[in-house]
Amino acid sequence: MPPFSLPDELEVNEKTYPIRTDYRDILRVLLAFDDPDLTNAEKMELLLDNIYITATDIPPRDIPEAIQAAVAFIDAGQESDHKSARFMDWEQDAPLIFPAINRVAGREVRSDKYLHWWTFLGYFMEIHDSVFSSVLALRQKRNRGKKLEKHEQEFWRQNRKICELKKKLSEEDKRELEEFNKLADSLF
Repeated sequence: MPPFSLPDELEVNEKTYPIRTDYRDILRVLLAFDDPDLTNAEKMELLLDNIYITATDIPPRDIPEAIQAAVAFIDAGQESDHKSARFMDWEQDAPLIFPAINRVAGREVRSDKYLHWWTFLGYFMEIHDSVFSSVLALRQKRNRGKKLEKHEQEFWRQNRKICELKKKLSEEDKRELEEFNKLADSLF
């Protein structure tokens, strides 16, 4: 396939399979991968079901290759270090991401009936001079242990809710935290 075309199928063990390419399908996968309540097996099943239109046609022996092809599609064919530090969260940052993408696209992309993932990702990669890019830069700076400038510290303090990445807790962790808080409240 030429590098300038938008794929709508993936090759797995010399067989092609049609795929879902709308950005919403891919975001569902990315959100699932951040869900602490899902097992890795459940995440892989969700990946296959959301990417491959005919996932049930993939022979079990080809599943590992199908997963690799799907991940490569999500990464737009670029090498990616999935173990790098986490600076953003698609769900938490959506109110910041979409206005920035809309500005790049020149329209409200959520109104589009269809938008190819690679086009969406291209818009995303062109985000600059936005609240989202500012928040992302501050997160990266803090994560690297660099001191924030006075104006950056002030922005962080005034916008703590959007600047701090929230840790996603599993339902079990939430219950334990709630029990701990009840116990702590009863002591004071």
